[in-house]
Amino acid sequence: MKYYVIAGEASGDLHASNLIKGLKRRDPDALARGWGGDLMRAAGCEIVRHYKDTAIMGFLTVLKNLDKIKANIDECRRDILAWRPDVVILVDYGGFNLRVAKFIKEAGIPVYYYISPKIWAWNTGRVKKIKRLVDRMFVIFPFEVGFYARYDYPVYYAGNPLVDAIHDRDHKDETFEEFTRRNGLSGKPIIALVAGSRAQELKHVLPKMLLMIPHFPGHEFVIAGAPSMMDADYASYIQGTGVRIVYGQTYRLVKQARAALVTSGTATLETAILGTPQVVCYSGEGGAFSYFLFKTFVKVKFISLVNLIAGREVVPELLMQKLNERNILHELSAILPDGESRAAMLAGYREVNERLGEPGASDRFAEMMIGQLKENVTSNKDKSK
Repeated sequence: MKYYVIAGEASGDLHASNLIKGLKRRDPDALARGWGGDLMRAAGCEIVRHYKDTAIMGFLTVLKNLDKIKANIDECRRDILAWRPDVVILVDYGGFNLRVAKFIKEAGIPVYYYISPKIWAWNTGRVKKIKRLVDRMFVIFPFEVGFYARYDYPVYYAGNPLVDAIHDRDHKDETFEEFTRRNGLSGKPIIALVAGSRAQELKHVLPKMLLMIPHFPGHEFVIAGAPSMMDADYASYIQGTGVRIVYGQTYRLVKQARAALVTSGTATLETAILGTPQVVCYSGEGGAFSYFLFKTFVKVKFISLVNLIAGREVVPELLMQKLNERNILHELSAILPDGESRAAMLAGYREVNERLGEPGASDRFAEMMIGQLKENVTSNKDKSK
């Protein structure tokens, strides 16, 4: 079968790549094409557009780029209709993918959604749109099953693919000494800076993370270089700081770090699964106005996946105006040394890991999708008799 997969950021690229591997293991004739990144390409997917060329985040940034978004959607539509896949699999990235779903549905192509957009956070009204446009929704958080059930929309849950990605990672047995030696680091305890995979995140979050350098001279600050970024993207921020960048080793870096400053998103959950204490950081364009929009439209108590899964605050969240030098220093100082705060966070991580379940989710989701596609083919044949 032919699978068209659309992922719009680094985390989606990761999960889509593991799903594609699962699809290919179960469907020897599988062909994959889509929008995504290097990991999807390595999994055997023909990439039409790379997510680094299309990623747009933040309330105001989106408003400024409406023409670009429309042009991307038009290009995507033309490519899908020309390739005529058996199914289109949308991966998170709700603002773009739900618009794509509309014309796919009209074209009579099955629409599968893998990793629900976070409508439970700020736009519950989109449930009606999803029910109308999406044939099958596959969710990766246990609380999402209950959320959709309130709207009489059955969804499919088989675990969380992040558990797979981290369980199957390379260098699992690497020691701190081995990691620092291989990367030419000083050997001081590490504070990892996981500043995101998009230019807007670097602009609004990384400078505030870097304010911690003079406060912790006994630690080495190391940036987890995003796959979509190059040295030039970081240069203006880190010039003269002595901060190192490590590319393609985010899991290894975070695992060896004493603590991490992490941009909100999938990375917060990855950091929890790896067992490294963290402070969640988020900021964006627009200052007080964006903060007002954020507080007005966000419908959940927490924004980090760690806290959402736990149902309580396990990790501190510094959002928008609260992301400042004083607050970062306070939270980071609390979790670096052994003590009550660090121990409580690690205990919360264990609770979250138990709720996520065992590895193998990517393969289980792939098996579900192929099974349902085959059922659809059989059903359509029966109807045509």
